[in-house]
Amino acid sequence: MVEARWNGAVIARSDETVVVEGNHYFPLEAVDAAVLKPSATTSMCPWKGTAQYYSLVVDGAENRDAAWYYAEPKDAAKQIKGRVAFWKGVQVG
Repeated sequence: MVEARWNGAVIARSDETVVVEGNHYFPLEAVDAAVLKPSATTSMCPWKGTAQYYSLVVDGAENRDAAWYYAEPKDAAKQIKGRVAFWKGVQVG
């Protein structure tokens, strides 16, 4: 079982993560939706496509753009569609 933790809370838990470039991508349903705040931030990966972001909000603290996902990944990254990954101090393991 892989967990993602931030600010003292478990924000995601799954035994079905997909690892790409060292990042665990959690199924969206394995993430606590209450901590996700949509963000307008996007970035582009040449082989995965356009990433969209969520900020995390736990106990009143916000971690801006600490989660990302690919709503419409390119074919080479189709295994991460519907999945979310974390960074910016989120502990995954």
